[in-house]
Amino acid sequence: MNPRKIVSLLLIFWMCISNAQEIAYSGDPDASFLAARDLAFAGERQIARDTLRQILAVYPEYTDVRCLLAKTYSWDNEFEEARLQFNRITSEDKNNKDVWIGAIKNEQYAKNFHIALGLCNKALIYLEDDSELLNLKAQILEQIEAQQLLQNVLKETKIEDPTTQAITLYTQGEVFDEQLDPMYYGALEYKKEASWGVLIPRLNFNRRFNINGVQAEVDAYPRFNKTLSGYINYGYSASQIFPRHRIGGEVLKELPKAMEVSLGFRHLSFDTDDATILTGTFGIYRGNYYAVVRPYIIPDSRKGLGVSGNLLVRRYLKDGNNFLGMNLVYGFDTELNQFIVDGELLAETLLYLEAQRFRLEYQFSNGDGNNLYKANIGVNRQELAFSSGNFFLSVTAGLAYSIKFR
Repeated sequence: MNPRKIVSLLLIFWMCISNAQEIAYSGDPDASFLAARDLAFAGERQIARDTLRQILAVYPEYTDVRCLLAKTYSWDNEFEEARLQFNRITSEDKNNKDVWIGAIKNEQYAKNFHIALGLCNKALIYLEDDSELLNLKAQILEQIEAQQLLQNVLKETKIEDPTTQAITLYTQGEVFDEQLDPMYYGALEYKKEASWGVLIPRLNFNRRFNINGVQAEVDAYPRFNKTLSGYINYGYSASQIFPRHRIGGEVLKELPKAMEVSLGFRHLSFDTDDATILTGTFGIYRGNYYAVVRPYIIPDSRKGLGVSGNLLVRRYLKDGNNFLGMNLVYGFDTELNQFIVDGELLAETLLYLEAQRFRLEYQFSNGDGNNLYKANIGVNRQELAFSSGNFFLSVTAGLAYSIKFR
């Protein structure tokens, strides 16, 4: 195309844009606002936002325009952007009830009920005894109570009815992109509730590198009081693909505002080496969500410091037995998938191999809740023990079935 024609087209395009902006910006802001409001209510919120932003470019203090812009963000679940717009108004205009209600409802939609309550209390300072705000506050208090009730149900689900017993069967497989044989994992456990807490004996079976191994272990979860509980673990195996002895202990404390923390250790004893791992957790419940972070630290004067982290996030569905989950591990391999070269277990480097794991899980129950089904799938990247700096990829998939009885 002739360069002169290109320049001419660009000039025409620029003039069209300039004219469009001139019309938008120099028009009647009230008429433009009403048109944008009709578009927003008709579901054309992106087009409405474009018009509202053009008005605000010339009339930044037009409160009704900014309030409607914030509401369109809130309706589209863009809660943070809506919050910014609402906050800009409330920092200047303390007596606009429509803005306060929009800001409060934005936090309700986001399930930030405590923030919504704080905004409601703040609004009532400037709009004292307003009936609509008082009704909204009562509604939020009910939502907070319902949220706390659900969180309590989720916590109780972890402990369950003291008369409940359960048997669970686990199975899982892992395949690799390198010339490594698939690995298989299985476990059978029995769970017994008692007045003092929970006892779980378990039998683990693994097949790694064409070597079969069995490990017997037992978990105990004693309850000391309503907010303090513990964890004790011991495992034993004569197989070379498991630690000879596995010992663990932890104390968990429930905190206000649906939070919890714990502090503990794990000790692994192999034929050729030992390792002690310091660990703990910080967990938080928010609405239907539960998130917990667990670091692992290995202090060793000879091999240096080994550090790993584990993040688990779950979204609970109808109760604590039904959830979707995501698990992310970064650091050394906390799952102890040990490597053997020429028949020798590489325990020396076992807990210092770089690894990343990502796993999704889904658990659901039958109608009466006595049968639980769980599926997981994940992808893993781990350093080769016999080739430092080189990595393999693997995919895992597993199923679990649990039946509860009295």
